[in-house]
Amino acid sequence: MVCMENIKRLCYDNKIILAPMVRINTLPMRLLALDYGADIVYTEELIDHRLIRCYRKVNETLESVDFIDKSDATVVFRTCSREKHNVVLQIGTSDPERAAKAAQVVEQDVAGIDINMGCPKDFSLKGGMGAALLFHPDKACAILSAVVSAVKIPVTCKIRVLQDIDDTVALCKKLAATGVAAICVHGRTINERPMHSNRNHFIKAISEALDIPVIANGGSKEIKVFEDIIKFKNITGCSSVMIARTAEKNCSIFKRDGKLELFTVIRDYLRHAVDYDNVAPNTKYCIQNMLQNIQETEQGKLFLESTSLQQICDLWELGDYCRQKQKKMNYLRFEERDVVYNDQKRIKLNSADEEESNYGNSLKCMYIRSLYPRPEDLPKTKLLNWAKKHNKPLPKYHTEQFEKLFKSTVTFDNQKYSSSFWEKNKRWAEQGSAIVCLHFLKVYDIDYMKMNGILG
Repeated sequence: MVCMENIKRLCYDNKIILAPMVRINTLPMRLLALDYGADIVYTEELIDHRLIRCYRKVNETLESVDFIDKSDATVVFRTCSREKHNVVLQIGTSDPERAAKAAQVVEQDVAGIDINMGCPKDFSLKGGMGAALLFHPDKACAILSAVVSAVKIPVTCKIRVLQDIDDTVALCKKLAATGVAAICVHGRTINERPMHSNRNHFIKAISEALDIPVIANGGSKEIKVFEDIIKFKNITGCSSVMIARTAEKNCSIFKRDGKLELFTVIRDYLRHAVDYDNVAPNTKYCIQNMLQNIQETEQGKLFLESTSLQQICDLWELGDYCRQKQKKMNYLRFEERDVVYNDQKRIKLNSADEEESNYGNSLKCMYIRSLYPRPEDLPKTKLLNWAKKHNKPLPKYHTEQFEKLFKSTVTFDNQKYSSSFWEKNKRWAEQGSAIVCLHFLKVYDIDYMKMNGILG
């Protein structure tokens, strides 16, 4: 049941909030912000279409809740108990019905829902989302009303200001009448960028005109230390402050007793990235935004060459921590999928494979996507290229399915190769059989497979 408790916990008065930032606000960054003192953390914008086609899965290995896209098995949103009463999920939408459905998908696992009405990027504008809604106030109000009616947790919206201050105040009054818990105002217009001054007097006028909390955003140019957050709040007369770019560069801006040295922040961030198996490209992107000009140093250049979470951690003396965590996670994943349930009876899938794995070209190994950051590194691609190089017939894959699990066999050079490990989708199963084949071709050795935790 959702949660009068969440409503009691989530208050928008006198809060310091991590703003939604695309590709930045995945779980590790949100947890880091909470560690350092943020009161509320917003997710990156997630599009309604994609949320609607997700299914919810409790990830026992990571102790997280994952929302997984049914079409490609990717994790769209990952959360955990640590942030449940502090996280607000931001939805990109242009349709009331879709917005309501998307909010209901995640309602039980978040503290609030936000509708993005401020993104000025072409992707959002062309889809009628983000700041495009500012120019269609009736549609914007319909979306907010639909979501407010559909869920039992607080709903907010994040906007940009219009050119005219009176028009902006009038718009905010209409939006507030839908029943939203708060409105966040970025003090720039759709065409203005960080080099332009934030229109703090617009936010102040809105704060004075509304009876609900107003969250001020856009002050990162003015915010260098924690005390500047309080100054920004006083200047705008707002209820709370939302911080984006300053937090992106150094998340310890939320610490009341002063910011930390950047490499300490990176190490703290990396621990969360390892703990929650954050994909290497996203982890790297977040750290790049922290490093900025430091990328020109020797360590920065080595970082730019890195392609895996393990390599990134090695640069910040967290290599052993990463290896131990990943090995434990992979072991737990093996254990989790050794048993599936069918008609409420336990069936040992691998017991039927034990005899097969004791002879012939079969191993129990798991495909771990994060080990192959580049397309050319993928086992199927590597096997295909090996076949071409040695003038061999191209590999052929046959996949069988049991319940929601898959196992694949690849036929290559008149031999069959398979992994006795059942994967959660067909493509991963094919990659697993390619790994086995590459092992017997002596492209991968046993030590490599054990070190990376892919061999059971």
